[in-house]
Amino acid sequence: MSISSNKLVFDLETIGVDFNSLDEITHESLTRWIKKESEGNDDYKVALEELKGGLGFSPLTGEIVVIGVFDVNKNHGVVYFQAPGQNIKEFSEGNIKFKPMTEKEMIESFWQGAKEYQEFITFNGRGFDAPFLMVRSAVHGIRPTKNLMEGRYLYQQRDCKHIDLLDQLTFYGAVRKKGNLHLWSNAFGIQSPKADGVTGDDVGRLFKEKKYLEIAKYNVGDLVATKELYEKWDKYISL
Repeated sequence: MSISSNKLVFDLETIGVDFNSLDEITHESLTRWIKKESEGNDDYKVALEELKGGLGFSPLTGEIVVIGVFDVNKNHGVVYFQAPGQNIKEFSEGNIKFKPMTEKEMIESFWQGAKEYQEFITFNGRGFDAPFLMVRSAVHGIRPTKNLMEGRYLYQQRDCKHIDLLDQLTFYGAVRKKGNLHLWSNAFGIQSPKADGVTGDDVGRLFKEKKYLEIAKYNVGDLVATKELYEKWDKYISL
């Protein structure tokens, strides 16, 4: 088990820009490969829709709409979320506080709070959340207060520990099937954040429908599941 330290679970929700709002050079850059690989017009149309749906996976064509954080030791979390055009005030539900903010304000708040923590816990955070967050920080002219991408292996990390549970539970890819958070949660008897029918693929649609609170509350499920999965790993697998 890990020694006592301040531990923070974090998780992002992101959306992509409107494809039609991008310039022609960007269109060409994004579609070049699918044009080459598509066997016909129908294949191209399918690939194009998949591309449009995946714009939120890149910090170059997407933005952060939710940053959720959860203090493992205090058992308390905060969800920062975008809610443009809606007069939503800060509020709490149970041990979670909800705070509407712009993307820049969310990032600034995250890095300010991050100063107090020595361990950061994610699920696939090294493959997505951390690099996305660090690039979007740079876009807004914000310097991170912690290096969340320093060394893949825990013994290489000096600034802070970033425990990516996908790396740890698969022993850095040694497990043949990696699995997603839903599968790992089910295996350990943890309530899956996908159990209510909402997944990360729905975030873009929900944002367009102005269902900002629904996205924020979905993020809470990811935070709690990641925290409980971390506790299983820490107790039974971490050496």
